[in-house]
Amino acid sequence: MTSLGIDDGLVRRLRAAGAAIAWQPAKASSRPRAAPQARLARLGDEEARVEEQATGDRYVLEVAAGPVGAVVLLVEADRRGPPTSLGSRNARDGTSFPLGSIVAAWGGPPVEADDRPTVRDLVELARYALP
Repeated sequence: MTSLGIDDGLVRRLRAAGAAIAWQPAKASSRPRAAPQARLARLGDEEARVEEQATGDRYVLEVAAGPVGAVVLLVEADRRGPPTSLGSRNARDGTSFPLGSIVAAWGGPPVEADDRPTVRDLVELARYALP
């Protein structure tokens, strides 16, 4: 078991899926805050918007809610260790994530969220994207 509480065999599958992600630039966010770096993660026939923002000792990763987004978050958590804060945001028009998002932070205050998923929830969602 890893520091995330994930079986080693599943971690190997997540790492392989992470290595298979094709990255593309994404349209800039319309959010009225410091612009995060935005990319699209494509795995098989699915894709997810990914926004990253680093300020000082804090790193925030927000992904489109779905299997590919969950894979991206878990691969990053495997690399960095468990996030200090994890949350999900409901669908909202006028955002970069109109169908909802999952957000994780390493360092700093808790992320603003509508719900608090667990790493186990992300694992169950990511399984749909794994070969």
